[in-house]
Amino acid sequence: MTVVLMAPWEAYDFEYYAQRIAEPDLLRESFAVRMMRMPLLALRVGGTRRGRYYPVPCPDFALAVRDALQGRPGYPHLRMRRSTRPYENYVVEWGERPPTLWPDANDADVGRFYGYSEAAIAQYTAAQHTRGPTTAATSCSVFLPERPLV
Repeated sequence: MTVVLMAPWEAYDFEYYAQRIAEPDLLRESFAVRMMRMPLLALRVGGTRRGRYYPVPCPDFALAVRDALQGRPGYPHLRMRRSTRPYENYVVEWGERPPTLWPDANDADVGRFYGYSEAAIAQYTAAQHTRGPTTAATSCSVFLPERPLV
């Protein structure tokens, strides 16, 4: 099981985060993580950003990602768990426990926890209100890139 750490700007989702993160300096100190073919950003914690997670398909990959990030600045309290989302199997988390596990969290709380700018949070919450209710299988999160509509 090979996990490769790369420069953050090599991550497929780098631009998504660069446009939305409140503290862009965190980007320079983060890593793109490649498990198979497509590297994704493992954005470090710091400043107002209190936690993050990285989705993985199986426990073996979770352990490999955890081991690759272990001991690096900005990745405290690394742990793995089963995901609560229907389209992810496992996640590697770092930092504080995520607000998605808090009983009273709202989209703005989640966005601030993950260090998104107020403009990005406002844009996301406004879009959620115009879309109306969604099912758990189709809902998107403020801290995950949305897939383009086709």
